[in-house]
Amino acid sequence: MKVAIVILNWNGKKLLEQFLPSVIEYSKEAMVYVADNASSDDSIDFVKVNFPSVKIIENKINRGYAKGYNDALKNLTEDIFCLLNNDIEVTKGWLTPILSTFEKEPNTAIIQPKILDYKRKDYFEYAGAAGGFIDKFGYPYCRGRIFNTIEKDLGQYNDIKDIFWASGACLFIRNQVFKNLNGFDESFFAHMEEIDLCWRAKNLGYNVMYVGESEVYHVGGATLSYSNPKKTYLNFRNSLYALTKNAKGNLFLLIFTRLTLDGIAGVKFMFEFKFKHITAIIHAHYSFYSHLKMLLKQRKSLEKRKKYYIITSIVLNYYVYKNRLYKSL
Repeated sequence: MKVAIVILNWNGKKLLEQFLPSVIEYSKEAMVYVADNASSDDSIDFVKVNFPSVKIIENKINRGYAKGYNDALKNLTEDIFCLLNNDIEVTKGWLTPILSTFEKEPNTAIIQPKILDYKRKDYFEYAGAAGGFIDKFGYPYCRGRIFNTIEKDLGQYNDIKDIFWASGACLFIRNQVFKNLNGFDESFFAHMEEIDLCWRAKNLGYNVMYVGESEVYHVGGATLSYSNPKKTYLNFRNSLYALTKNAKGNLFLLIFTRLTLDGIAGVKFMFEFKFKHITAIIHAHYSFYSHLKMLLKQRKSLEKRKKYYIITSIVLNYYVYKNRLYKSL
């Protein structure tokens, strides 16, 4: 199988300088692309001069992760796409177990490797850890990371596991499946668009897998910090988008409960004096209401499967029952 590693970049020259060498060194079986989202720094010139083997894709505008990758991938012909953040260090042999799983599992459309923290290499990284899931109300969590509790890597997830969503920090997907799904939903802009993509793939009967033998190290928050209110806004809004589009069942009750839980999160932010995050949640809800007609139209056109969750409420498990580790759920 031919593989395209596509690194989406926006003003990330320093990150490319730091992390692109490991990608080139350990990915001989793949073609490496840098897809630039209209950077204003000299990222492209830097890559052309220092890494001439890397192919350049120049997007004319910056419309975030979703449209950036949709534009970058539309003309590529490789069998497998690897969507790789520009702040990831890959490891020797990282592609071999991924490609082997694709070969053995023809119904597997999407794969994520083990994602560890670049700054603390014996801990999982927030964005994906050892594979993602969502609860009934659309809140995401991972094996190895529930909310802000991060597990140490003790080999507990050195397996191959069916998961619900794969992290967009390092996501492998079959070319044909990506295009059959019409790529990412560009209204998400950034954050949780990979959950929506995986959800749509699962609803069509494809598998999403985690392969723990493949390891990468992720800085995380290099483009947008985890503490940034804009990230709060995008996460809360886009989670509502994905839930409305893809969840089967009584939508009114589901969304009402979810909005109530978001309100409780706002109270928590108030006690933490994080007032900008409260505003972010309010803006997220306003955006959700203003796009509801569009989301309901999408909902009618998409295939659905009833069971998309294992845990009814990760919020209840974490904050009330104090289940902070995946194994305790």
